[in-house]
Amino acid sequence: MKVWKSLLIVLMIFANLAFAQPSFADRPKFSKNPDYIEVTKALNELSQTKDAQTQVQGLTPEEIQKRTEELTLQKYALETGINWGKCENQTGNTIAVYGKRPNDDDNEDAIYDNGLYFLANGQSTRDNWDCDGIYLPNDIKVANFTSSPNGQGEELTGPAALKILDGTQLVIKSNPDTGAIELNVPTVKVLNSNKANWFIPDISQAIIDTRVPNAPIKKS
Repeated sequence: MKVWKSLLIVLMIFANLAFAQPSFADRPKFSKNPDYIEVTKALNELSQTKDAQTQVQGLTPEEIQKRTEELTLQKYALETGINWGKCENQTGNTIAVYGKRPNDDDNEDAIYDNGLYFLANGQSTRDNWDCDGIYLPNDIKVANFTSSPNGQGEELTGPAALKILDGTQLVIKSNPDTGAIELNVPTVKVLNSNKANWFIPDISQAIIDTRVPNAPIKKS
C-alpha cells in the first residue's frame, strides 16, 4: 500500500511539472521592446550632441539636459519590467485616452488594437493599466510639440492619436490663455490609421465633453 502511495505522489509531481507554467520561464526581453529601442536611440543621439558640444536647433543646453534625464528614467523603467503608462488629466475638460481592452484575449471580434476611453478632469488612469496615449480632437492644438527628443517644438493640430512610451506618466494640461494643451514628456509619437490600428475619429472637444468617463482610474 505504501508503495502505491509513493508512486501516486511521484506521478502527481511529474504531472505538475508537465502541465504547470514554469515559474523560472524567461521574461520577454526588454531589448526587443520598440519603446526601449526608441529611447536608447534618442539617448545616444543626445549624448553625441553633448559630447560634440553642438547646438540643436530650437533647444537650449538646459532643455537637452532635461530631455536626457527624462529619457534616462524611461529607459530604466523599461529595463526593470514596467510595461505600462499612466495618463493624468489636468485640462479642465474630459479627454479621450487609448488603452487595452478588458479581456483582450477573449474579444476576437474587436476591430481595433486599442480601445478609446474617456478620462474626466482631475482623474488619473489606474496603476498597471496601460494608457498608451491620448486622442487630440480636431479643434485642439498641442503647444511646443515634438515627436522626437532632438527636434524643434512646433504646433500640432488634431485630429490625431498621440502615443506615449511605456513607463511614462503623461500629465495633460490646458493653457488658459491659448486653449492649447501642454504635455510634460519629451517624446510623443503621432499615429494615424496607416501606422496603427487605432480608432482616430474626426471629432471636436465639445463632443468628447458629452461622453461619460469610463477609463479605469486610480481611486483616491
